[in-house]
Amino acid sequence: MLLALLAAALDHAAVASAFEAQAVYTLQVDGLACPFCAYGIEKQLARLDGVQAVSTQIARGTVTIIMKPGATLTEKSAAKAVDKAGFTMRSFGRKGAE
Repeated sequence: MLLALLAAALDHAAVASAFEAQAVYTLQVDGLACPFCAYGIEKQLARLDGVQAVSTQIARGTVTIIMKPGATLTEKSAAKAVDKAGFTMRSFGRKGAE
């Protein structure tokens, strides 16, 4: 029984650690006006290595990118993908970064 509890605790710690290692980025993008815009930018950003999920908030003009555990995103690669989608990136930030 004690071994099962210990194994469960270690599993939980590993899962929590994996989620903590996920980088989350927020981009401010000019020109987001409709769901078609959101689709285009999400498609380009999702193609980047290490991207797990992309979410667009049209009303705020922001895009949130969640990376796979251990992966990171550079400002240059994000700007290139945004430009390829036909938009201009105004800011780039990592959640929790100082």
